[in-house]
Amino acid sequence: MTSSSRPRIVAIGECMAELSPAGPPATYRQGFAGDSFNTAWYLARCGKALDVAYASAIGEDRLSQELRRFIRESGVDDRLLRTISGGTLGLYLVSLDQGERSFTYWRGQSAARRLAEDADALRAGLAGADLIYFSGITLAILSPQDRAILLDAVAVAGRAGARVAFDPNLRPALWDSPEEMTETVMQAAGLADLALPSFEDEARWFGDASPAATRARYLTTGACQIVVKNGADPILWQDGTATGETAVAAIAEPVDTTAAGDSLNAGVLASLATGGSLEAGIALGCRFAAHVVRHRGALVPLPDGV
Repeated sequence: MTSSSRPRIVAIGECMAELSPAGPPATYRQGFAGDSFNTAWYLARCGKALDVAYASAIGEDRLSQELRRFIRESGVDDRLLRTISGGTLGLYLVSLDQGERSFTYWRGQSAARRLAEDADALRAGLAGADLIYFSGITLAILSPQDRAILLDAVAVAGRAGARVAFDPNLRPALWDSPEEMTETVMQAAGLADLALPSFEDEARWFGDASPAATRARYLTTGACQIVVKNGADPILWQDGTATGETAVAAIAEPVDTTAAGDSLNAGVLASLATGGSLEAGIALGCRFAAHVVRHRGALVPLPDGV
Protein backbone atom coordinates (compact mmCIF):
# COMPACT_ATOMS: atom_id res chain seq x y z
CA MET A 1 0.00 0.00 0.00
CA THR A 2 1.25 3.46 -0.80
CA SER A 3 2.09 5.99 1.87
CA SER A 4 -1.16 7.82 1.12
CA SER A 5 -3.00 4.64 2.25
CA ARG A 6 -4.87 4.64 -1.05
CA PRO A 7 -4.18 1.69 -3.36
CA ARG A 8 -1.97 2.91 -6.22
CA ILE A 9 -2.83 1.65 -9.69
CA VAL A 10 -0.48 2.30 -12.60
CA ALA A 11 -1.87 1.76 -16.10
CA ILE A 12 0.64 1.61 -18.96
CA GLY A 13 0.03 2.31 -22.62
CA GLU A 14 -0.89 4.82 -25.28
CA CYS A 15 -3.48 7.57 -25.13
CA MET A 16 -4.36 8.94 -28.57
CA ALA A 17 -6.31 11.79 -30.02
CA GLU A 18 -9.76 10.47 -30.91
CA LEU A 19 -12.14 11.70 -33.61
CA SER A 20 -15.58 10.24 -32.95
CA PRO A 21 -18.91 10.81 -34.75
CA ALA A 22 -20.72 13.82 -33.29
CA GLY A 23 -24.17 13.47 -34.85
CA PRO A 24 -24.46 15.13 -38.29
CA PRO A 25 -22.71 13.23 -41.13
CA ALA A 26 -18.98 13.89 -41.46
CA THR A 27 -18.97 15.78 -38.15
CA TYR A 28 -16.53 14.60 -35.50
CA ARG A 29 -15.68 15.47 -31.93
CA GLN A 30 -12.03 15.50 -30.87
CA GLY A 31 -11.18 13.85 -27.60
CA PHE A 32 -8.54 11.58 -26.10
CA ALA A 33 -8.70 7.85 -25.55
CA GLY A 34 -6.79 4.57 -25.71
CA ASP A 35 -7.52 1.16 -24.25
CA SER A 36 -5.39 1.26 -21.10
CA PHE A 37 -6.02 4.97 -20.57
CA ASN A 38 -9.78 4.43 -20.84
CA THR A 39 -9.53 1.97 -17.98
CA ALA A 40 -7.46 4.44 -15.94
CA TRP A 41 -10.02 7.19 -16.63
CA TYR A 42 -12.91 5.03 -15.42
CA LEU A 43 -10.90 3.99 -12.37
CA ALA A 44 -10.50 7.67 -11.53
CA ARG A 45 -14.29 7.99 -11.69
CA CYS A 46 -14.56 5.55 -8.78
CA GLY A 47 -14.05 8.31 -6.23
CA LYS A 48 -11.06 9.19 -4.13
CA ALA A 49 -10.42 5.68 -2.83
CA LEU A 50 -7.85 5.02 -5.56
CA ASP A 51 -4.57 6.66 -6.57
CA VAL A 52 -4.50 6.18 -10.36
CA ALA A 53 -1.46 6.99 -12.52
CA TYR A 54 -0.82 6.65 -16.24
CA ALA A 55 2.60 5.70 -17.60
CA SER A 56 3.20 6.68 -21.22
CA ALA A 57 5.06 9.19 -23.38
CA ILE A 58 3.94 12.34 -25.19
CA GLY A 59 5.55 14.97 -27.39
CA GLU A 60 6.31 18.63 -26.86
CA ASP A 61 3.61 19.84 -29.23
CA ARG A 62 0.38 21.60 -28.31
CA LEU A 63 -1.79 18.49 -28.68
CA SER A 64 0.46 16.56 -26.32
CA GLN A 65 0.24 19.30 -23.74
CA GLU A 66 -3.55 19.35 -24.09
CA LEU A 67 -3.51 15.63 -23.33
CA ARG A 68 -1.37 16.15 -20.25
CA ARG A 69 -3.79 18.78 -19.01
CA PHE A 70 -6.75 16.50 -19.75
CA ILE A 71 -5.18 13.61 -17.86
CA ARG A 72 -4.46 15.80 -14.86
CA GLU A 73 -7.97 17.30 -14.88
CA SER A 74 -9.39 13.76 -15.09
CA GLY A 75 -7.91 12.96 -11.70
CA VAL A 76 -5.19 10.71 -13.12
CA ASP A 77 -1.59 11.26 -12.01
CA ASP A 78 0.38 12.52 -15.03
CA ARG A 79 3.86 12.37 -13.49
CA LEU A 80 4.70 9.13 -15.31
CA LEU A 81 4.25 10.74 -18.73
CA ARG A 82 7.67 11.05 -20.38
CA THR A 83 8.19 13.91 -22.84
CA ILE A 84 9.79 12.85 -26.13
CA SER A 85 11.39 15.53 -28.30
CA GLY A 86 9.94 15.44 -31.80
CA GLY A 87 7.11 13.10 -30.85
CA THR A 88 3.39 13.71 -30.88
CA LEU A 89 0.19 11.77 -30.26
CA GLY A 90 -1.28 9.01 -32.34
CA LEU A 91 -4.68 9.73 -33.90
CA TYR A 92 -7.63 7.49 -34.64
CA LEU A 93 -11.03 7.99 -36.23
CA VAL A 94 -14.09 6.01 -35.11
CA SER A 95 -16.64 4.74 -37.65
CA LEU A 96 -19.95 3.36 -36.38
CA ASP A 97 -22.35 0.84 -37.90
CA GLN A 98 -25.40 0.15 -35.70
CA GLY A 99 -23.34 0.73 -32.59
CA GLU A 100 -20.40 -1.43 -33.65
CA ARG A 101 -17.19 0.48 -34.17
CA SER A 102 -14.23 0.27 -36.47
CA PHE A 103 -11.10 2.38 -36.39
CA THR A 104 -8.71 4.11 -38.76
CA TYR A 105 -5.31 4.89 -37.20
CA TRP A 106 -2.43 7.31 -37.72
CA ARG A 107 0.20 6.54 -35.09
CA GLY A 108 3.61 6.38 -36.80
CA GLN A 109 4.94 9.44 -34.91
CA SER A 110 3.33 8.53 -31.59
CA ALA A 111 5.68 9.30 -28.70
CA ALA A 112 4.05 6.47 -26.74
CA ARG A 113 5.93 4.00 -28.92
CA ARG A 114 8.99 5.04 -26.90
CA LEU A 115 7.45 4.85 -23.42
CA ALA A 116 9.80 2.05 -22.32
CA GLU A 117 13.09 3.38 -23.72
CA ASP A 118 14.32 4.47 -20.28
CA ALA A 119 14.41 1.24 -18.29
CA ASP A 120 15.42 2.92 -15.02
CA ALA A 121 12.64 5.51 -15.25
CA LEU A 122 10.07 2.83 -16.01
CA ARG A 123 11.14 0.68 -13.08
CA ALA A 124 11.06 3.69 -10.79
CA GLY A 125 7.58 4.62 -12.00
CA LEU A 126 6.22 1.16 -11.23
CA ALA A 127 7.94 0.91 -7.85
CA GLY A 128 5.46 0.97 -5.00
CA ALA A 129 2.44 0.27 -7.18
CA ASP A 130 -0.21 -1.95 -5.65
CA LEU A 131 -1.64 -2.90 -9.03
CA ILE A 132 -0.19 -2.62 -12.55
CA TYR A 133 -2.38 -2.82 -15.64
CA PHE A 134 -1.29 -3.12 -19.26
CA SER A 135 -2.53 -4.67 -22.49
CA GLY A 136 -1.52 -6.38 -25.68
CA ILE A 137 -1.78 -3.02 -27.41
CA THR A 138 0.73 -1.60 -24.93
CA LEU A 139 3.15 -4.30 -26.07
CA ALA A 140 2.29 -4.08 -29.76
CA ILE A 141 3.30 -0.45 -30.21
CA LEU A 142 6.78 -1.03 -28.77
CA SER A 143 9.93 -2.27 -30.45
CA PRO A 144 10.99 -5.81 -29.45
CA GLN A 145 13.77 -4.34 -27.30
CA ASP A 146 11.40 -2.00 -25.49
CA ARG A 147 8.83 -4.78 -25.02
CA ALA A 148 11.50 -6.72 -23.17
CA ILE A 149 12.24 -3.68 -21.00
CA LEU A 150 8.56 -3.27 -20.16
CA LEU A 151 8.02 -6.93 -19.33
CA ASP A 152 11.13 -6.94 -17.15
CA ALA A 153 9.93 -3.84 -15.28
CA VAL A 154 6.51 -5.43 -14.71
CA ALA A 155 8.15 -8.64 -13.51
CA VAL A 156 10.32 -6.70 -11.04
CA ALA A 157 7.27 -4.85 -9.69
CA GLY A 158 5.37 -8.12 -9.43
CA ARG A 159 8.13 -9.72 -7.39
CA ALA A 160 8.08 -6.66 -5.13
CA GLY A 161 4.41 -7.29 -4.35
CA ALA A 162 2.39 -5.53 -7.05
CA ARG A 163 -0.63 -7.35 -8.44
CA VAL A 164 -0.43 -7.50 -12.26
CA ALA A 165 -3.49 -7.33 -14.52
CA PHE A 166 -3.26 -7.94 -18.27
CA ASP A 167 -5.81 -7.61 -21.08
CA PRO A 168 -4.50 -9.38 -24.23
CA ASN A 169 -6.53 -7.02 -26.47
CA LEU A 170 -5.43 -8.78 -29.65
CA ARG A 171 -4.89 -6.37 -32.54
CA PRO A 172 -2.99 -8.20 -35.31
CA ALA A 173 -2.63 -5.09 -37.48
CA LEU A 174 -0.17 -3.72 -34.90
CA TRP A 175 2.11 -6.76 -35.00
CA ASP A 176 4.60 -8.00 -37.60
CA SER A 177 2.88 -11.39 -37.61
CA PRO A 178 0.11 -13.28 -35.79
CA GLU A 179 2.77 -15.61 -34.38
CA GLU A 180 4.66 -12.69 -32.82
CA MET A 181 1.40 -11.45 -31.31
CA THR A 182 0.31 -14.74 -29.78
CA GLU A 183 3.76 -15.64 -28.47
CA THR A 184 4.26 -12.24 -26.86
CA VAL A 185 0.78 -12.18 -25.37
CA MET A 186 1.30 -15.55 -23.71
CA GLN A 187 4.68 -14.39 -22.41
CA ALA A 188 3.04 -11.33 -20.87
CA ALA A 189 0.22 -13.43 -19.45
CA GLY A 190 2.84 -15.39 -17.57
CA LEU A 191 3.45 -12.28 -15.44
CA ALA A 192 -0.23 -11.67 -14.69
CA ASP A 193 -2.20 -12.44 -11.57
CA LEU A 194 -5.37 -11.36 -13.40
CA ALA A 195 -6.06 -12.02 -17.11
CA LEU A 196 -8.92 -10.24 -18.90
CA PRO A 197 -9.24 -11.84 -22.38
CA SER A 198 -12.11 -11.42 -24.86
CA PHE A 199 -13.35 -14.72 -26.23
CA GLU A 200 -14.07 -13.57 -29.79
CA ASP A 201 -10.45 -12.48 -30.30
CA GLU A 202 -9.01 -15.48 -28.48
CA ALA A 203 -11.08 -17.91 -30.55
CA ARG A 204 -9.86 -16.36 -33.77
CA TRP A 205 -6.18 -16.13 -32.98
CA PHE A 206 -5.65 -19.00 -30.54
CA GLY A 207 -8.31 -21.36 -31.88
CA ASP A 208 -10.20 -21.66 -28.60
CA ALA A 209 -13.40 -23.66 -29.05
CA SER A 210 -15.21 -22.08 -26.09
CA PRO A 211 -14.80 -19.49 -23.34
CA ALA A 212 -13.93 -22.37 -21.03
CA ALA A 213 -11.01 -23.22 -23.32
CA THR A 214 -9.81 -19.62 -23.13
CA ARG A 215 -10.04 -19.71 -19.34
CA ALA A 216 -8.15 -23.01 -19.20
CA ARG A 217 -5.35 -21.69 -21.42
CA TYR A 218 -4.76 -18.62 -19.27
CA LEU A 219 -4.77 -20.81 -16.17
CA THR A 220 -1.71 -22.54 -17.59
CA THR A 221 0.19 -19.22 -17.54
CA GLY A 222 -0.16 -19.00 -13.77
CA ALA A 223 -2.93 -16.40 -13.53
CA CYS A 224 -5.07 -17.06 -10.47
CA GLN A 225 -7.95 -14.81 -11.56
CA ILE A 226 -9.42 -14.86 -15.06
CA VAL A 227 -12.30 -12.93 -16.60
CA VAL A 228 -13.33 -14.09 -20.09
CA LYS A 229 -15.45 -11.38 -21.72
CA ASN A 230 -17.82 -12.55 -24.44
CA GLY A 231 -19.78 -9.60 -25.81
CA ALA A 232 -23.44 -9.83 -24.86
CA ASP A 233 -23.03 -13.43 -23.66
CA PRO A 234 -22.23 -14.33 -20.04
CA ILE A 235 -18.77 -13.62 -18.65
CA LEU A 236 -16.89 -16.72 -17.57
CA TRP A 237 -14.60 -16.23 -14.59
CA GLN A 238 -12.26 -18.03 -12.24
CA ASP A 239 -11.02 -16.86 -8.87
CA GLY A 240 -8.59 -19.34 -7.38
CA THR A 241 -10.51 -22.61 -7.34
CA ALA A 242 -13.93 -20.91 -7.62
CA THR A 243 -15.55 -20.59 -11.04
CA GLY A 244 -18.74 -19.02 -12.30
CA GLU A 245 -20.64 -17.08 -14.94
CA THR A 246 -22.04 -13.55 -14.79
CA ALA A 247 -24.88 -12.57 -17.11
CA VAL A 248 -24.54 -9.39 -19.13
CA ALA A 249 -27.58 -7.09 -19.26
CA ALA A 250 -29.14 -6.93 -22.71
CA ILE A 251 -28.86 -3.55 -24.46
CA ALA A 252 -31.55 -3.24 -27.12
CA GLU A 253 -29.86 -0.60 -29.26
CA PRO A 254 -26.26 0.14 -28.28
CA VAL A 255 -25.09 3.52 -29.54
CA ASP A 256 -21.32 2.96 -29.45
CA THR A 257 -19.47 -0.04 -28.03
CA THR A 258 -16.15 1.81 -27.84
CA ALA A 259 -14.53 1.25 -24.41
CA ALA A 260 -17.14 -1.26 -23.24
CA GLY A 261 -14.41 -3.72 -22.31
CA ASP A 262 -12.13 -1.01 -20.95
CA SER A 263 -14.82 0.25 -18.57
CA LEU A 264 -15.66 -3.30 -17.53
CA ASN A 265 -11.99 -3.85 -16.71
CA ALA A 266 -12.07 -0.72 -14.55
CA GLY A 267 -14.88 -2.11 -12.44
CA VAL A 268 -12.97 -5.34 -11.89
CA LEU A 269 -9.75 -3.55 -10.96
CA ALA A 270 -11.50 -1.06 -8.67
CA SER A 271 -13.10 -3.86 -6.69
CA LEU A 272 -9.92 -5.88 -6.34
CA ALA A 273 -7.78 -2.85 -5.45
CA THR A 274 -10.12 -1.92 -2.60
CA GLY A 275 -10.45 -5.42 -1.15
CA GLY A 276 -13.62 -6.47 -2.97
CA SER A 277 -14.22 -9.76 -4.72
CA LEU A 278 -13.68 -10.60 -8.36
CA GLU A 279 -17.38 -11.39 -8.78
CA ALA A 280 -18.37 -8.02 -7.30
CA GLY A 281 -15.90 -6.31 -9.62
CA ILE A 282 -17.39 -8.01 -12.66
CA ALA A 283 -20.86 -6.87 -11.62
CA LEU A 284 -19.60 -3.31 -11.19
CA GLY A 285 -17.81 -3.43 -14.52
CA CYS A 286 -20.95 -4.68 -16.25
CA ARG A 287 -22.85 -1.69 -14.90
CA PHE A 288 -20.15 0.63 -16.20
CA ALA A 289 -20.16 -1.00 -19.63
CA ALA A 290 -23.97 -1.01 -19.91
CA HIS A 291 -23.96 2.75 -19.37
CA VAL A 292 -21.01 3.42 -21.68
CA VAL A 293 -22.47 1.65 -24.73
CA ARG A 294 -25.56 3.86 -24.59
CA HIS A 295 -23.43 6.93 -25.40
CA ARG A 296 -20.99 8.04 -28.08
CA GLY A 297 -17.26 8.05 -27.50
CA ALA A 298 -14.86 6.15 -25.30
CA LEU A 299 -15.05 8.29 -22.15
CA VAL A 300 -18.57 8.70 -20.82
CA PRO A 301 -19.31 10.36 -17.46
CA LEU A 302 -20.78 7.87 -15.01
CA PRO A 303 -23.90 8.94 -13.12
CA ASP A 304 -24.15 8.44 -9.37
CA GLY A 305 -25.22 4.94 -8.46
CA VAL A 306 -23.82 3.15 -11.51
